[in-house]
Amino acid sequence: MNISEIAKLAGVSSAAVSRYFNQGYISEEKREAIRKVVEETGYRPSVQAQTLRTKKTKMIGVIVPKIASASIGRVVEGILSVLNANGYQMLLAVTQNNPKKELEYLMTFSEKQVDGVILVATVFMAEHKRILKELTVPVVIVGQRLSGYCCIYHDDYQASYELTKLLLEKGRRRLGYIGAILQDTAVGAERYRGFRQAVCDMGLDELAENMVVAAFTVASGYEKAGELLKQYEGLDGIVCATDTMAAGVMQYLREHGIAVPEQILVAGQGDSEMARVTTPPLVTVHYSYEKSGEMAVQMLMEVLRQGETDLKEIKLGYYLVS
Repeated sequence: MNISEIAKLAGVSSAAVSRYFNQGYISEEKREAIRKVVEETGYRPSVQAQTLRTKKTKMIGVIVPKIASASIGRVVEGILSVLNANGYQMLLAVTQNNPKKELEYLMTFSEKQVDGVILVATVFMAEHKRILKELTVPVVIVGQRLSGYCCIYHDDYQASYELTKLLLEKGRRRLGYIGAILQDTAVGAERYRGFRQAVCDMGLDELAENMVVAAFTVASGYEKAGELLKQYEGLDGIVCATDTMAAGVMQYLREHGIAVPEQILVAGQGDSEMARVTTPPLVTVHYSYEKSGEMAVQMLMEVLRQGETDLKEIKLGYYLVS
């Protein structure tokens, strides 16, 4: 079977069939006629032939820091839903939180001629900015804001501020904070800045330094809970940068006979399933991770169609879950 034969069976032109397979505009009547023939014959266009003809691979490179993460999983689900709807496939690269691997994959995707790249970013070094500038394909950044680039990110500062304020309003006056590395602007620096500003605005400046840095694991949250409680005595609340860290804190407190929330109230960020299965459920923040993935692909599709996009930066909202 070829396009001409499909066109003949559907009673349309070869150009209409070509537009059908390339997501171009055709009337709904013609689209339905072609769809029926394709379904009956099991026809699949040659990917190699399409690539040679259109110079498009119909592949999008997606770079993520890890896969054992509820938030990253939701971002990828959002990406996949829109890619599938647009007839694109995903090439997934996992960096294992290694910024140098991000650089390698960015260069590899450019060389392998994917149509575009979605980078779920963590840390930006000078080398990142140099390579991004040299990329020959469009890129959309998810989870971080980088001036001059298409990016979808969250209101990490304000969310962490409101979360901290909530604990203070619940009467907790000896808060501690477990955060991520500050080189991670969104989850590390911005969420800690929100905590810091909230306690200062409530006249509790001395709490701003009650902070330790953890890795993005339950085990690290457990370890850092012990460290935090040893360094800063008498805490009655702990705010964490992620739900995963908070789950580790809950485990530590339970094993050491500290009642939650009676003695220490624990809050995380991310509104993951883990937050709902802890006992008691975590106070947390819902970020629109799946939506960020969907919007990243939509933005990339717009650039691929038009060569540009009107919206280069989108900051998504949040809500508290308590």
